[in-house]
Amino acid sequence: MKFYIWTDGGCSGNPGPGGWAFVVTNVQGKIIGEGKGGELETTNNRMELLAVINALKYISRKHFNIDLITVHTDSQYVEKGMTEWVIRWKMNGWKTSDQKPVKNMDLWLKLDKLSLELPVTWQWVESHVGIPLNERCDKMTHEAIEKLLPKPVKPNTKKPRHR
Repeated sequence: MKFYIWTDGGCSGNPGPGGWAFVVTNVQGKIIGEGKGGELETTNNRMELLAVINALKYISRKHFNIDLITVHTDSQYVEKGMTEWVIRWKMNGWKTSDQKPVKNMDLWLKLDKLSLELPVTWQWVESHVGIPLNERCDKMTHEAIEKLLPKPVKPNTKKPRHR
């Protein structure tokens, strides 16, 4: 079976409270799963990575007969990371070309492991151009962030009582 994953991640401030979301569909476009979550102090890139990691974990737990998974991401960081950079990082001992440790290495290691266990292809999509499932993930990401933000305090509208 073929599956399509749509993901998004973002932050309110960078770093700041962040959210991630994913939607999984079958080849007919039927949604077969979705998820969202967040962290109080994180970055956009970490949330983009967590969206894909959680989506791949979700699909692997379902024990589908998987022929191909296409991950749609609006993050060039994720798409280029998985299609170009990760090979060099691994050859360089998870160091960048200037010999610095790869940022978010803990998440890249998880994503690399999952992508080696599953038949994954990567597709970058432009964000905020009306692609329905990308927009759905964006909305879910914002919902996850909103859950983390402090609720506004309502002013006390009761009149003081005089004794």
